[in-house]
Amino acid sequence: MKKDDTEIKEKTSLRSEIISWIQIIIAAFIIAFLLNNFVIANSTIPTGSMKDTIMEGDRVMGLRLTYTFGEPKRGDIAIFDFGWICPDCGVAMGEGEAPEICPYCGAEIGRAKTLYYVKRVIGLPGDKIEIKQEGTVLVGDITEAPPGSLAGLSEDTELVTAAVYVNGEKLSEPYLKEPMLYTGDQEFEVPEDCYFMLGDNRNNSEDARYWNDPYIPEDRMLAKVYFRYWPGIKWLDE
Repeated sequence: MKKDDTEIKEKTSLRSEIISWIQIIIAAFIIAFLLNNFVIANSTIPTGSMKDTIMEGDRVMGLRLTYTFGEPKRGDIAIFDFGWICPDCGVAMGEGEAPEICPYCGAEIGRAKTLYYVKRVIGLPGDKIEIKQEGTVLVGDITEAPPGSLAGLSEDTELVTAAVYVNGEKLSEPYLKEPMLYTGDQEFEVPEDCYFMLGDNRNNSEDARYWNDPYIPEDRMLAKVYFRYWPGIKWLDE
């Protein structure tokens, strides 16, 4: 075999190997894109609103297909599209669709980042949700009240607690970090194709009780969370 023929074969072999690796890399990117956009949802928990079920900084994995082929159920921990984040000032408390101008910094928003929340499904379409006075708890037993809200109170001072009622029946919530403090009666009637979401750390959670619109449309419910994968594996669908 001539030397030139050998060199041509080596170059052809190298070219084929490079093309093969490029094809593998492209296929991997496509598979990752499809998985992340249509099958799984990966989220990092930014706050302590779901303590102690999920802690701040935990990373969780959800399955989009659960809500593609089924409906959210009461008690699900869900990832949902809550609103927008200003790409200029980074404020992440925007509900619904992003406006043209950020009301916080005055910058043109252009293409806003999506703001994702993780909360527990409490109300289903058509449910009547009531938050009513329930009992009492000592100040010393509360660790998650908003800063300053219990200032000046002794640990043996009694506080009034609340409970959630769904369609007239008290909801059993063994996942709550501590008794829910009573801040006044509240009533919500969940519209069709919408859901009512609350955090497990009920005394320190910015959830549906405080949003301008307390209901999340079905098309914004992205995935059911099944487990935490960092730090350590913890199954949440129990």
